[in-house]
Amino acid sequence: MAVGTSKQNFPWEDFHGPNLGYIMEQYDQYKIDPNSIDIELKEIFDNWGSPSIQMKSNNQQTLAEGETISADKMKKVAEAVKLVTNIRRYGHLYAAVYPFGDTAEKNEFLQLEEYDLTEEDLKYIPVHLLCEDVPAHVTNGLEAYQYLKEVYKGSIAFEFSHVHNYEEKTWLLKMVESGTIFKNLSKEKRISILKRLTEVEGFEQFLHRTFVGQKRFSIEGLDMLVPVLDELISNAVEAGTDTINIGMAHRGRLNVLAHVLGKPYEIIFSEFQHAPNKELVPSEGSIGINYGWSGDVKYHLGANKQFMDESTGRAKVTLANNPSHLEFIDPIVEGYTRAAQEVRTEKGYPKQSVNDAMAILIHGDAAFPGEGIVAETLNLNKLTGYQTGGTIHIIANNMIGFTTESRDSRSTKYASDLAKGYEIPIVHVNADDPEACIAAVYIAMEYRKKFKSDFLIDLIGYRRFGHNEMDEPSMTQPQLYEKVRKHPTVRKLYAESLENENVLGSDDIQKINDEVQGTLDTAYQKVPDKKAAETREIKLPKFVNSGLPALQTAVNKDKLLKLNDELVRWPENFNVFSKLQRILERRANGLKEEGKVEWALGEALAFASILTDGTPIRLTGQDSQRGTFAQRHIVLHDVNTGEFYSPLHKLSDAKASFAIHNSPLSEGSVIGFEYGYNVYAPETLVLWEAQYGDFANAAQVFFDQFIAAGRAKWGQKSGLIMLLPHGFEGQGPEHSSGRLERFLQLAAEDSWQVANLTSASQYFHILRRQADLLKREEVRPLVIMTPKSLLRNPQTVSDLNELCEGEFKPVIEQPGLGHSPEKVKRLVLCSGKIATDLTDKLNSLDGNQDWVHMLRVEELYPFPKKIILSILENLSSLEEIVWVQEEPQNMGAWSFIDAKLREIAPEGIPVKYIGRRRRQSPAEGDPNIHKKDQERIVTEALTWNK
Repeated sequence: MAVGTSKQNFPWEDFHGPNLGYIMEQYDQYKIDPNSIDIELKEIFDNWGSPSIQMKSNNQQTLAEGETISADKMKKVAEAVKLVTNIRRYGHLYAAVYPFGDTAEKNEFLQLEEYDLTEEDLKYIPVHLLCEDVPAHVTNGLEAYQYLKEVYKGSIAFEFSHVHNYEEKTWLLKMVESGTIFKNLSKEKRISILKRLTEVEGFEQFLHRTFVGQKRFSIEGLDMLVPVLDELISNAVEAGTDTINIGMAHRGRLNVLAHVLGKPYEIIFSEFQHAPNKELVPSEGSIGINYGWSGDVKYHLGANKQFMDESTGRAKVTLANNPSHLEFIDPIVEGYTRAAQEVRTEKGYPKQSVNDAMAILIHGDAAFPGEGIVAETLNLNKLTGYQTGGTIHIIANNMIGFTTESRDSRSTKYASDLAKGYEIPIVHVNADDPEACIAAVYIAMEYRKKFKSDFLIDLIGYRRFGHNEMDEPSMTQPQLYEKVRKHPTVRKLYAESLENENVLGSDDIQKINDEVQGTLDTAYQKVPDKKAAETREIKLPKFVNSGLPALQTAVNKDKLLKLNDELVRWPENFNVFSKLQRILERRANGLKEEGKVEWALGEALAFASILTDGTPIRLTGQDSQRGTFAQRHIVLHDVNTGEFYSPLHKLSDAKASFAIHNSPLSEGSVIGFEYGYNVYAPETLVLWEAQYGDFANAAQVFFDQFIAAGRAKWGQKSGLIMLLPHGFEGQGPEHSSGRLERFLQLAAEDSWQVANLTSASQYFHILRRQADLLKREEVRPLVIMTPKSLLRNPQTVSDLNELCEGEFKPVIEQPGLGHSPEKVKRLVLCSGKIATDLTDKLNSLDGNQDWVHMLRVEELYPFPKKIILSILENLSSLEEIVWVQEEPQNMGAWSFIDAKLREIAPEGIPVKYIGRRRRQSPAEGDPNIHKKDQERIVTEALTWNK
């Protein structure tokens, strides 16, 4: 940070107003910890000391030729600067941002006597020394002090001191102190706000009296949320943004659906009636309301709307579907937004334009500090692979969570304090002051446009009823709800204000109210009688449980050789790490000379061929560029310059983009982001890779509530691929299991595919199959238990011809076995890494093994019933079917596969289990115990004792 140290006599003379306040603030921090500030500032403080006006030996300092100032006056100026700095820093603590007038104790920072100042002292201090951006009518220091107190202690309050970027902080202060954020609203604008508030309140009150006792999670007490969203959307569209994505929990959702998304009242009323409503969807199709076959409650549903306006153009607003997991929608909406900002039709990284789309996230005041996923999502704000050019965050702050008051739900002063760690500017605003709320929107949007970064509006109101409308809040907050019952609504307050200012008369206000009620009554009359509601059974779409279509995934041999040649090519002046260079060259030569494809090469060839087919790819994970196990190396780094290069960005025949990003150390936010990206950009092959499969535990909500069930609940299609390293290799309980059992437990109605693969060709074909499925109705997510030690195991190496001529095989018969099916007594089925251990054991055995046959179930779900049945038909001497796994009995595939095998087993043929016993922990901590148990399993599986 350059601050002009060339001044020989006095380095601070160019600093005044907010700039001087900033320097003094940094000096205070310097005194606490000199190493915590910018190194250039530290050097200046080391040399020059305090930025307070410095003394000469005669206790005077020259201000200009012939001008002097006494030491006493200099001290007064320094104290005055400190005073206004504290107004900026602490004024929010005493602002009128609470609808019920709750404020902090007496302000010890803003009283003149605390600074040994009088009003006379301030009168003689020039305005520009305290604040250079005040309006022209402020003419001296005293007026500046009074003006700043008024600005910082009003119904909108500001927290900017945690923003360390000098340009940003200066801009924010200027916006506030110059009065720029406070626009003079036209009469028409003010009337439109009142009309919207009347609609918001009227809708809630209509629901309250018409559907008595039904849950709706009312917005009342935070009614201004809807006009705030209106203003945000209008401002964004005027700036050229054509996609706005909104994420929110259930409180106020019905009102937002009705008034921001334009979901017709009659559809919402019909959902309360449980009446048929599809005929009520507008014929013009401007409102998209998605229903899956099992559906969801009305206050979880989302919608999208196309806005068409001659003056502002076309825009799409989407409210994301969201279950009652509150903040977990946050990264999904960020993924939507990044997908909407990118063009993926050319090679290289996608081209991003942050102005094309904007995210708005509406948080709860208890959930924002309480849910860890919020911090994970905020961390994405500035990251290359995830930033969206600034999200507008709104805390819908009713100062209570369920029945819990703020003092019991957070350790911070404000619900918004978490955002300070990410240097996000914060505005607190009283939800009972509509015009202050509009000012908050203005500064938020102007900040996003200029700095492409997040902004937070803490909209402080209250909750008029309980957590839901069947709750009685007075049981837990009797004093608060005594105030609530007596408190007028914001509509009433604003109507009175407009009437007092002669903007509207009482008759005009009543007319607005009557029109709203008439619209609601008319809509209600269209809803079918509840008695006419049909009892509806869940009907599955035709594609569910009907299997996947036959798809061609093989690739011409010459094409693969050409792609491989390009995959190991880099610029002449690019210096690859020598060890890595040998690995890549060996990989290339192995394919060209021996026709061998190891796991990482199979993946790279799949990616390359998919890009030449015109399908864009996005791959993220904590170490995805290199690969957790140093196996991938898709991104190369120059050892001399640190620059990076990816051959997949330079493929001569690529027709689509390839994005690969190392992710932050977060599972939840990243997989949520990738799911959102994939839902919004369904033509893109999106892959998320866990560093180890068990890390997915930290993202379980996304698997349960969104990825596995999103289509059944909301009709939300996804082809997301999840790569989860899995396999028991004596490394202890934490990095052995990808928790295969959890994904199989969630497998139903074609929720997803679950695979546990054992060869490079299988991986190649299933990736290409998934890329093809993206264009089809049968698309579904894909969960792959990927290998660790098997990445370099010779058994997983495939022949090039398997990529050129083969296809994905849900079941693989063990080579060398099953040639005499009439002699087979035991059929062993297994999946994944244990198959290679069994193969090693088989190769070590002497004698004839015709008594046993082995199947590798590569695709566990959908279960390949027909294939296994066709094999069983030939085993005329079969005496038992055995499932072998390395996971404990209560984990892995056994609990899922047991019933499947019993269903297809020939009559009288038992189904048995061989593996580890039931356990609490997935794996042993001692490698020697692991090895012994593993040996027992494979020996028992391949020993016939009868």
